[in-house]
Amino acid sequence: MTTTVPQRIDVRWEFPVVFTHAVFAPANPVLVETLNRLGENRRHRAMLFIDGHVAKANPSLTQQAATYFAAHPAKLELVGEPQITPGGEAVKNDFALVEKFIRLMLNAHLDRQSFVIIVGGGAVMDAVGLAAALVHRGLRQVRVPTTVLGQNDAGVGVKNGVNFLGGKNAIGTFAPPFAVLNDYDFLLTLPDRDWLCGVSEAFKVSIIRDRAFFDQLCASAAKYPARDFTAMQVLVKRCAEIHLEHIRTGGDPFEYGRARPLDFGHWSAHKLELLSGFRISHGEAVATGVLLDSIYAQKKGWITAAELTLIRDGLAGSGFRLWFDELDQRDATGALAVFGGLRDFQEHLGGELTVTFPRGLGARQEVHEIDLTLMESAVQELRTSTRAR
Repeated sequence: MTTTVPQRIDVRWEFPVVFTHAVFAPANPVLVETLNRLGENRRHRAMLFIDGHVAKANPSLTQQAATYFAAHPAKLELVGEPQITPGGEAVKNDFALVEKFIRLMLNAHLDRQSFVIIVGGGAVMDAVGLAAALVHRGLRQVRVPTTVLGQNDAGVGVKNGVNFLGGKNAIGTFAPPFAVLNDYDFLLTLPDRDWLCGVSEAFKVSIIRDRAFFDQLCASAAKYPARDFTAMQVLVKRCAEIHLEHIRTGGDPFEYGRARPLDFGHWSAHKLELLSGFRISHGEAVATGVLLDSIYAQKKGWITAAELTLIRDGLAGSGFRLWFDELDQRDATGALAVFGGLRDFQEHLGGELTVTFPRGLGARQEVHEIDLTLMESAVQELRTSTRAR
């Protein structure tokens, strides 16, 4: 005799995303109030991890953090010295670093009510966040993203992951943060390349979700390479809001389905990063991937030639280089090597290819088949149109 006992568990997740300045200034209550937001009557233990690039650009940061904790002794305890970690994609390419972070957390006797505060770019948040998600099945993570890409995209999501066996984010978990604290002031210390990288993610979400935001980005394009701080703050906040809205209302926050709408332009972007040995940054690759898929969409009649021109001009005007020679590489079969990104996407999504494309500006559709001949024609047009500039 066979019987079935049905089981359903609904789990509610809440986390604030705070936009602020000078998060480690003792007079700024955001951090201490965030750690105490559940009203627990206890002294909160926290371990601090800082991206090495951020520490170098902000030499007094570790002292500022220590001073902040010392200024709130009744509520906060800093466990050990702040840990300076490798920054950039290198931290995601060495799984031994994840094990190191795990050991540090366990040796510090962090428990499930302890906090791991991660200050850095998306790669550091991914790697340290993965370690924190594994220790005791999940420590409380507070993310303090320091890049545009981190503040408007990677840091406000519910994922983490590292690269493994040649696969982008091949190992990872879904682990919503306890909170995200976006301190705009960190953006001022970014090199120009990192300053621009998150702009491509803003174009990505605007093209498929928000026409008004897209128009605003195009109108402000020249301000981004000019490092207009006010314009960048507006971009960061609106882009983060759209990502949060999608996660909250999309019905699939942990991506159990086969569609990943917010990965528009990413199938080729991830492959470009890998083909270049990560010489091409994520933001640069996304700008190229978004334009490539927009060209394909225009060839399919899903957007107009005028809309494609707006996308191309907006990305180019924002300072992006939109062609990389890796797009010309071919594999052993003679196919463009970047097309391997479609196979990677198909495998990651569970066997059925699902790729998001615009359907007019501000709207989207899911496509399950790609005409590779037409996509190769799109690559050729990308080469011609961008090299002519």
